[in-house]
Amino acid sequence: MIVSFSVAPSTDNADGSVHEAVAAAVKVVRDSGLPNSTSSMFTELEGEWDEVMDVVKRATEAVAAYGSRVSLVLKADIRPGYTGELTGKLERLEKAIHSQE
Repeated sequence: MIVSFSVAPSTDNADGSVHEAVAAAVKVVRDSGLPNSTSSMFTELEGEWDEVMDVVKRATEAVAAYGSRVSLVLKADIRPGYTGELTGKLERLEKAIHSQE
């Protein structure tokens, strides 16, 4: 499965910045050893259900240390029997784009 998620604390700081908390979450993801990718808004993670959800839970707990409330947005692509889809989906997309040129 692939999970795309965003996790952030509520914040009382003047600039609304949550980068330190997000960094703590992304460190948990990267340390997990599972295939992952982070963009400006979401982190994607690929693996089996239990291992992926464990990482999301630990990333959420890491963010909780930065505020009294945590927001978690999660989207999952559950496709048993498939691996390498974190990059495979993008490769197929790029191939389709190039075939339309």
